Amino acid sequence: MRLAVVSDIHANLVAFEAVLDDMPAVDGYLCAGDVVGYGPWPAECVERVRDLGAPTIMGNHDRAVATETGFGFNSMADAGVRYASEHLSAGQVEWLRGLPNDRIEHDGRVKIVHGHPDDPDRYTYPGLFSPDMLDEEDVLIMGHTHVQAHETYDEGILLNPGSVGQPRDQDPRAAYSILDLDSMTVEEHRVEYDIERVIDAVRDADLPAKIGKRLRNGR
Repeated sequence: MRLAVVSDIHANLVAFEAVLDDMPAVDGYLCAGDVVGYGPWPAECVERVRDLGAPTIMGNHDRAVATETGFGFNSMADAGVRYASEHLSAGQVEWLRGLPNDRIEHDGRVKIVHGHPDDPDRYTYPGLFSPDMLDEEDVLIMGHTHVQAHETYDEGILLNPGSVGQPRDQDPRAAYSILDLDSMTVEEHRVEYDIERVIDAVRDADLPAKIGKRLRNGR
């Protein structure tokens, strides 16, 4: 069973399409949240995730849109939340609202959270990974940090696929991972995409310019 794992798409359709085009054949998809926020294509990215049938959990930006709260975000994040709220249909917002904070998939073998099993908004960077974070699942999937990493322990695997739409590990390429539940292995993938097209779209959407320009440096 090979599963494509994505997270933190952040309404970056150009990066998401590049990831989907690059993916090898898989048996299913999983999404660790933040489909929307920051970028100029929230509706399109929601629809792509829904079309994939990917079990998805709620990220903090998804929650901000679904509950019409800002959570003290910075100006870029606030602008992305407002933009998504204005450009999503009622049905798409309802889909976001129905996303859980965590979910168990594949007969209990995989748990998906956004930040940390104990707190969906906690940033869990690779240096904080620990086998103690695993419960009964074989694989714990997290997002939120936009930093691609995984660790394999006797107890199982901790995996952050990185960010599709806004990497922050100083590698500007879109990130995703392939999880093989049979061999209990992870393949980390990076994909180049047309960042300048995204920068132009951010400008045309009257979003803060830094949302696009920061993509050049993966920060």
